[in-house]
Amino acid sequence: MISLDRSALICDLAETYGILDWKAVPVATLALLAVGLRENSRIKMRLSGRNVPVEHLLLAAALDRLSTLVWFQTEDGEKGINRPKSMVAILLGDTQETGGDVQSFETSEEFEQQWQSITGVAHG
Repeated sequence: MISLDRSALICDLAETYGILDWKAVPVATLALLAVGLRENSRIKMRLSGRNVPVEHLLLAAALDRLSTLVWFQTEDGEKGINRPKSMVAILLGDTQETGGDVQSFETSEEFEQQWQSITGVAHG
């Protein structure tokens, strides 16, 4: 943990346990305390590759669902335009817009032709 992000570990130890001089703590005790840090501590989030706590993602997901439900009740929702942006996507850094490359077909034959041109596999 120290080799990954020394500053994050030192901050977490100071915040959680009040340890300001981490070098004075025996290594075994320091390791035990580091493992006991909560899952949303700086160092554990860094280790897991997350930049947002799970609790924030769950709240953002709830907000996304509520926003979508409200949007469905609007004129824009009926027309399928101006969909609210996803807070989960924003928090995760996914800036790719969705929905711009959606393609629809009038008949199943049109779909099959397009599918075969993309994949080279014919169904039927």
